[in-house]
Amino acid sequence: MLRPAESELATTALFGPVLVTPKRQADGSLLLDNGVPLPEYAASLLERFDHWARETPNNVFIAERIDTGWHRVTYADARSRIDDLARALLGLPLTAERPLMVMAANSVQHAFIVLGAMRIGVPVAVVSPQLAATGSDVKRLQAIVSTLTPGAIYCGAGVDLVAAGTALRDLDIPLLTGVAHVEGGFTRLADLPRLSHHVVVERFNQLSPDAPAKILFTSGSTGSPKGVIVTQRMMCSNVAGLGVVWPFLRTTPPILLDWLPWSHVFGGNCCFNLSLYYGGTYHIDDGKPAGTGMARTVENLRSVTPNLYFNVPLGFEMLAPFLEADESLARGFFSGLFFLFNAAAALPAQSRARIAAIALKSMGRCPPIIGAWGSTETAPFATVVCFDTPYADNLGIPMPGTTIKMVPDEGRFELRVKGPNVMPGYWRQPDATRSAFDVDGFYRIGDAGRLADDAHPEAGIRFDGRVAENFKLASGTWVNVGVLRVDVLDFIKPYAEDVVVTGHGRDTLGLLVFPSIAACRGLVGDDAAHLANDALVQHPAVVCAVRDGLKQHSARQRGSSTRIERFVILHESPSRESGELTEKGSLNQRAVLAARAEDVEVLYRTGHRVDESAIRIIKQGTPIC
Repeated sequence: MLRPAESELATTALFGPVLVTPKRQADGSLLLDNGVPLPEYAASLLERFDHWARETPNNVFIAERIDTGWHRVTYADARSRIDDLARALLGLPLTAERPLMVMAANSVQHAFIVLGAMRIGVPVAVVSPQLAATGSDVKRLQAIVSTLTPGAIYCGAGVDLVAAGTALRDLDIPLLTGVAHVEGGFTRLADLPRLSHHVVVERFNQLSPDAPAKILFTSGSTGSPKGVIVTQRMMCSNVAGLGVVWPFLRTTPPILLDWLPWSHVFGGNCCFNLSLYYGGTYHIDDGKPAGTGMARTVENLRSVTPNLYFNVPLGFEMLAPFLEADESLARGFFSGLFFLFNAAAALPAQSRARIAAIALKSMGRCPPIIGAWGSTETAPFATVVCFDTPYADNLGIPMPGTTIKMVPDEGRFELRVKGPNVMPGYWRQPDATRSAFDVDGFYRIGDAGRLADDAHPEAGIRFDGRVAENFKLASGTWVNVGVLRVDVLDFIKPYAEDVVVTGHGRDTLGLLVFPSIAACRGLVGDDAAHLANDALVQHPAVVCAVRDGLKQHSARQRGSSTRIERFVILHESPSRESGELTEKGSLNQRAVLAARAEDVEVLYRTGHRVDESAIRIIKQGTPIC
């Protein structure tokens, strides 16, 4: 099992110096810079990859699970296979203006074809394989292809080739795959002719740090998906900055076990790039926090212990019961970790405390649970936590080389970003690009924040909601949706997995509750065995548990903008196909409200009232509701 020695963990400095330089502007805005400069960084990811292929050729670069165990590929072997694919791609109509579109789950082949395209200066657009799934919205896939105008499309692991071939067959675009036997217009990568290696070398030598390296499509949480142009400079400056705030990276190669999809900026630009840049080993986790996928992740954790672990709140919550039930698993998991990193949304305090309790019981210590903040447009980090903090919503301090502008807005501060990590714009959307930046060239990310300590900016920035998600009640009072959502969840866990706040233009706030079916069945007990999900979530015990939590929350609130008045408990999970759930498992509030407009109407007509008097009845000696 791969893990650093505990003595190494004890003597390694996890965090670099914390220094923030503030500057107050005449218009009332505040500029925050990291006082530690950004060091020189590589011109491209391939430059760093080639460095490790020379210096540590026999170290494992990437690994994936196959029937017989882990298939591991060294840096030297990976270099050979990447260059081979680069030679094959040279014969296709791929240019800087006609990118390679990759539609595939994470895999070794996926990694190699992305790096092969980058080596010859061809941008890569990685999109979710779910776009080609049977029953998915084909028009969305075709719209992305129309915007992108790819020179070729590669369909790999996790793609329904029949559905993809049907959706793409009328396009005059080469369709590629790595599958051994395939029909329907696809060409196997192995059958492509290989051009001269000298051409690959020439293309690589001409590669500019500011040329597009990737086009990543946003989740659409604040509008329709847009293609973000990601340059080599953006990616390299971002991970180089991590070596300043997390200095152990410069001496200890990271060991990752990661499921986060490469079609999303966090999996593709943080986790994968971090491992590559610092000569680490990236194990592809073929599990995920959904259905039975978590059991596969746990199986993988028994054979590979990461020294850095990245996940989303749902992932940590689904992992916790396995760790509680198996002390050996928990001890192995926590023993090698420098820290746990939470992405996508703030980890609710209850979940954070649960993870910490497991670590303390198994190891007598808890590694720091930290996070960061940014977006697809910032590659992804704009700020990072590099210190202990009691606040789950602390976004950290600016990355080295990055400036955060805090602009007064409706009693709080809108956050804006400038630095080498910020995109040059959106792919073929000049109007969207112009509106994304202010007159001083700062990217308007759409989030708000406030200083954790006004007198000490080095204490970090606390998240204060999304500007686009926030709305006004009929009274004209603003509702801070992001902060309210996290606060409410702390009171109704474990029976709720997530919530959506409603009330735009109405007199009162409401809540759509996505329940944890397992927790609800456990609460109801023997009676749950014969209940379908729709009946389960209306069981008095479940309704009463959620109501009691919301009552406790409301008792601490003073105004209509933070007090939930009504709620409904939904029995259907959020849908990935309709965009309600992003690939990394976070809710798209805008999409949920659009898709469930009828549920919102039911909520305000007949939903459960939080202040309803509890009617206690006794069933088998237990007060229910």
